[in-house]
Amino acid sequence: MAARRRSATMADVARVAEVSRTTVSFVLNDRPGSAIPEETRRKVLAAAKTVGYRPNAGARALAKRRTGILGMVTEIVTGPFAAATVVGAQRRAAQLGRTIFIMASTGEPELDKQAFATMLEHRVEGIIYATGSHRAVHLPQEAAELPTVLVHCFDADTDIPAVLPDEEQAGVLATRALADAGHRRIGLIELDPAIPAAVGRRRGYERILSECGVPVDESLIVVGGATAQGGYLAARRLLEDHQPPTAIFCANDRMAMGAYDAIKERGLSVGRDIAVVGVDNQEIVAEGLRPGLTTVALPFESLGRYGVDALDAMANGKEVPRQQFMDCALVARQSV
Repeated sequence: MAARRRSATMADVARVAEVSRTTVSFVLNDRPGSAIPEETRRKVLAAAKTVGYRPNAGARALAKRRTGILGMVTEIVTGPFAAATVVGAQRRAAQLGRTIFIMASTGEPELDKQAFATMLEHRVEGIIYATGSHRAVHLPQEAAELPTVLVHCFDADTDIPAVLPDEEQAGVLATRALADAGHRRIGLIELDPAIPAAVGRRRGYERILSECGVPVDESLIVVGGATAQGGYLAARRLLEDHQPPTAIFCANDRMAMGAYDAIKERGLSVGRDIAVVGVDNQEIVAEGLRPGLTTVALPFESLGRYGVDALDAMANGKEVPRQQFMDCALVARQSV
């Protein structure tokens, strides 16, 4: 039996026409109020014919209506701190006189497909897809039917706009706080090296070492995963070195909590004998530790606000960047 041919998508049209998927959406859905040049419009229509794109009649009808409702598909409704993304989106939507319809997601393809289909049925004007961790995602084909923005994640195979925390800046802020306090032998307890957050945070760490004229010492870099136990074991390894670090940058707060235990187990004092910095500003950890943990706060509320602003811009026929990075902030406490 011959394999079933995949239906052409807006992404296919965008690739052939050499324009953004947003532009394709507005042209093919005949969205009112979109200032698309006639030449671009003709190019998109020709590309659609070339690839054999067949528009979804329901989506075209929806695109001509303004319901004031934005959809949000997310796994972080009950997250410990990334739920601030939802709060930021809701607050911004309210300022714009809009309502957000939220559906929980587990990231499973079939459930995501159902969630997007439900959003279409509820006549949302656009969809925010938000994750609790910075990672690559693969959205269902239904995501091509309406303006969609990715929050805290990205789709490497499409041009769907994404907003992300500046992970390298997080590493820069954390390491600079230690370097500014006079430390030069700085350990790094990192996340799984394969994930985007780990890559960016290590890049920021190495950047500050370079600025200080300090070569990267691989013996001072240990993978702790993401857990308190991983942080504890990694810190023990660092402290057993014949030249232990005088400061440790932990790539998240939970690993910093484990590092505290390893430091105290050796009879040392956090902040006085060895400095520690984390990332996340997870309230239950960073404020609960003694001494309080100096950490880098990720911009979750800003991510949510930007997601709404980007959808609002797209709904009004404006282009938005394929990737936007949001600034992080250092929260100084007593661990440095």
